[in-house]
Amino acid sequence: MRQSREPLFQMHKRGYISFGKLALIHLIALLLALVTCAAVIVLVTGVNPLGVYEALVTGAVGNPRRLWVTIRESGILLLIAVGLTPAFRMRFWNIGAEGQILVGGIASAGLMILLGGKLPNALLLLLMLVCSMLFGMVWGLVPAYCKARYHTNETLFTLMMNYVALQLVTFAICFWENPKGSNSIGTINQATRAGWFPRIGGTGFAGSQYIFGLIIILLVTVLMHLYLTRTKQGFEISVVGASQNTARYAGISVQRVMLRTMAISGAICGLAGAVIVGGAGHTLSISTANGRGFTAILVAWMANFNPLFMALTAILLCFMQQGAIQIATQFKLNQNFSDIITGIVLFFLIGCEFFVRYRLTLRKRGATK
Repeated sequence: MRQSREPLFQMHKRGYISFGKLALIHLIALLLALVTCAAVIVLVTGVNPLGVYEALVTGAVGNPRRLWVTIRESGILLLIAVGLTPAFRMRFWNIGAEGQILVGGIASAGLMILLGGKLPNALLLLLMLVCSMLFGMVWGLVPAYCKARYHTNETLFTLMMNYVALQLVTFAICFWENPKGSNSIGTINQATRAGWFPRIGGTGFAGSQYIFGLIIILLVTVLMHLYLTRTKQGFEISVVGASQNTARYAGISVQRVMLRTMAISGAICGLAGAVIVGGAGHTLSISTANGRGFTAILVAWMANFNPLFMALTAILLCFMQQGAIQIATQFKLNQNFSDIITGIVLFFLIGCEFFVRYRLTLRKRGATK
């Protein structure tokens, strides 16, 4: 009988992987991505890649203002990713973060317009945070109920609700501002700053207007990590995600867990809307979410749904995005070229997840089946 040789490479699923090896794999992927970007830059533009990388760093952290904008964007992206994490761990594919952010932003903007100057700012801020979470919670519960009750496809349902939320934002702009052809309300309460997040650290501190929002984001991130790893409800989310039949056999109500988890997920994404409107933009527009709901999916996935590791992933993505803007401006390149650089880095970082989950070994000399 003819014997066949074993494949040159054998793939084995990893069990435990140390943090050092995990960091090394991602570092190698990042270095390979930068080398590839350098080759593309030289071939397409002839520009010195070292100058491009210098512009990348300058655009992201070149001065205190740029540094804090990068930190702010990283924090917002982290908050949305944290909101998506419990749903994704449950294998409920919540693609509706964009809509949940927008309805949370509508709640905050509406309260700022209607109650600004009529309530103490501390009470107004509390109402904004609570109502934004409630709006986001309702927006998350609708697809969760239909999934639990009628077995609808949650991916399509949550995606379609993004467009509904976008139309609600357009209606709100016309209702409150009534401009012709405008895509935003304009700066809300610019004179009184009612509903704006308070400055912490003095007016001379470049990040004073962002500290309050960052405190909220860090608090939610830590609480979510504890919720998923140290509580019974977090364990139930993992069981339902692994197997709904096993969860039912163990006496877990899958429908209740699904509704509760999506309520939490939607509430946190709605809270992100309040952070954007009250702490960053101070306005409501059709670009309030600005694609962050989809980018946050990458952040959560690359961090393996670990809320603490998501902070590093969010910082890396925002560093690349903010630096890409500077590259396009300084070298007079098309904005799409900067997106190509970001895309190459993401390709390598996502691809390295294969080596995080599996290890390759060479065939032993002379081995046959």
